[in-house]
Amino acid sequence: MKITFLSTFYPFRGGIAQFNASLYRAMEEHHEVKAYTFSRQYPNFLFPGETQYVTEKDDVDKIPAKAILDTINPFTYFKTGKRIRKEQPDALIMKYWMTFFAPALGMVCKLQSKQTKRVCILDNLIPHEGRFFDGPFNRFFVKHVDGFVVMSESVLKDLLSVKPDAKYIRLDHPLYDHFGASVERNEACNYLNLDPTKKYVLFFGFIRDYKGLDLLIEAFRSVQDGVELIVAGEVYGSFEKYQKQIDESGYAHRIHLFNRYISDAEVPHFFSAAEVCVLPYKGATQSGITAISYHFGLPMIATDVGGLKETILDGKTGDIVAQPESSQIADAINAYITENRKETYLPAIENYKATNSWSSFASRTTKFIEELSRS
Repeated sequence: MKITFLSTFYPFRGGIAQFNASLYRAMEEHHEVKAYTFSRQYPNFLFPGETQYVTEKDDVDKIPAKAILDTINPFTYFKTGKRIRKEQPDALIMKYWMTFFAPALGMVCKLQSKQTKRVCILDNLIPHEGRFFDGPFNRFFVKHVDGFVVMSESVLKDLLSVKPDAKYIRLDHPLYDHFGASVERNEACNYLNLDPTKKYVLFFGFIRDYKGLDLLIEAFRSVQDGVELIVAGEVYGSFEKYQKQIDESGYAHRIHLFNRYISDAEVPHFFSAAEVCVLPYKGATQSGITAISYHFGLPMIATDVGGLKETILDGKTGDIVAQPESSQIADAINAYITENRKETYLPAIENYKATNSWSSFASRTTKFIEELSRS
């Protein structure tokens, strides 16, 4: 199959680029795959993090992607669409996670011939933080897509609310495998300058309002002694409100901050030092953090929002908290630590890892594309 993959690739960094790189490598084993990426992904003033691009510290897979699509330059929408159409691929694959990308990606899709099946891997359709243009932008984009790959029931529900006759396949998020192996726990704690006699709860990933870090900080008011919190990730926006909450909490000494972008080389140390990864989200679709946590064999505690409970098997690979409330999060952490559930959950985690590889995800996606071609 001849596949064109248009999305975020090197030199951009972050979870989307990592996902795309892993899927690209899995697909190129059996298909002819060509990658295109953005000449400009976001204008700098719209990007809340430190940088969109890899740095010298980042160890990344340098996918040979041609930078062509500028999200705020409509001339490049037509240029990109016509270039891909001229190459006549069997499939055009895109990743979609923000309505900001709808005009650019939608127009590229619109310009393709009927021969090319336009497939979207849909991370999120209805944003956590809504804007007035979300509805019309989403409708424009999905109108020009032939099939969707969704990774949670909540995203599927959102898709069908916008496009009831959408053709789709439901797959679980594959497990990241590019971070390398775990490291010995004492080594990990020494690297992070942490006390190995303590037990650590990990909050990992970009820090945004909907991810509920404030709930987790508040929860530590009731978490038992000897358990401390690691916060590791770059903040989107300002960290000021969290810092104020920590400073006024009375237990700031139990909270260890690494509020910056975490390079791939550092990731194993955080997951190897921790006893559990906590996702105290107030809203979600799915989370790539679950895929990282599974890779390192680390159980999770997550709130029952979006599609989190579809990948975290309650009582088997982690614990699901009924409501995004600090008291319930605290109770779940205390029960997990007291009952030493980490060892109990490891066998089910290993079973989950065995069935969610990139090769399986790639194979099922390409079979879906073949079905679209026959329909």
